[in-house]
Amino acid sequence: MPLVACSCVGHFCPLESDATVKGGDVVKIDLGCHIDGFIAVQAQTIVVQPEFAAPITGRAADVIAAAQTCFEAALRLVRPGRRVSDVPGPLQTIAECFGCSLVDGVMTHQLKRFVIDGNKCVLNRPSPDTKVEDGEFEVNEVYAIDIVVSTGDGKTRILDEKETTIYKRALDMEYHLKMKASRTVFGEINKRFPTMPFTVGALSDPRTMRLGLVECLNHGLLHPYPVMYERNGELVAQVKATVLLMPNGSDRVTVAPQQVVQSEKKIEDAEVLEVLKSGYKTKKKKKGGKKGAGEEGTGQAAATSGA
Repeated sequence: MPLVACSCVGHFCPLESDATVKGGDVVKIDLGCHIDGFIAVQAQTIVVQPEFAAPITGRAADVIAAAQTCFEAALRLVRPGRRVSDVPGPLQTIAECFGCSLVDGVMTHQLKRFVIDGNKCVLNRPSPDTKVEDGEFEVNEVYAIDIVVSTGDGKTRILDEKETTIYKRALDMEYHLKMKASRTVFGEINKRFPTMPFTVGALSDPRTMRLGLVECLNHGLLHPYPVMYERNGELVAQVKATVLLMPNGSDRVTVAPQQVVQSEKKIEDAEVLEVLKSGYKTKKKKKGGKKGAGEEGTGQAAATSGA
């Protein structure tokens, strides 16, 4: 269960740490589980404070409101009939309205059985150097809508590669390992985590097995998830959930409690406001052939209501 504070973007899951959180810290909690290969993920951002119900204000409110509102827009855009290319533009506009930036490299991935990062994905922040293939969202697909927003420029950096504790098996790579420690740790990974990401802390002997991981990494048998940071002093917020694409719209299947967020920023872009006011579920036809007026799930995101 990675628990990430302030300027850290993600993948922070130390074996042990003397790091503590204090009042006012912006903390991200990112969870994932699977049952027989069917995956559900969820991430939420909170501010550490004595009363959970106390309103959040200032820049922390701006970045959390930006992430929540981007998620609400994505929930309405990632639906059957829409295209991958429809999503990034409104997200970029929303982040700018709150004086924030989408974090570079973050993707909304399709989920499949035993596959947490399917080939069909949305790059939240496209660039001339980084693009993904366009395509249409289809009924019965499952996605992990992942939004990460920063008060800074959204550019990530690795401060210390030794902090990395999360890895995933590279299924397209094979190599005959020489060291006994390497074969031991790789055997456990293949048995317990053949397709899913794992933290070193979940291995049977984390400290001893760190040595065996080195040869596995040197020969490309594992994908590392390095700990990423924004510039020191910046705040980062994340909202992630699992969404099912149904014939009449999107069903969010993972949720978490939200704190009250009071940002003074406003969204004034007409196209974005239209997206946020739209529903993410289409009403079923009434008996007698009459269509229901409007859509379900209408209304702006809670994050923008006080803007």
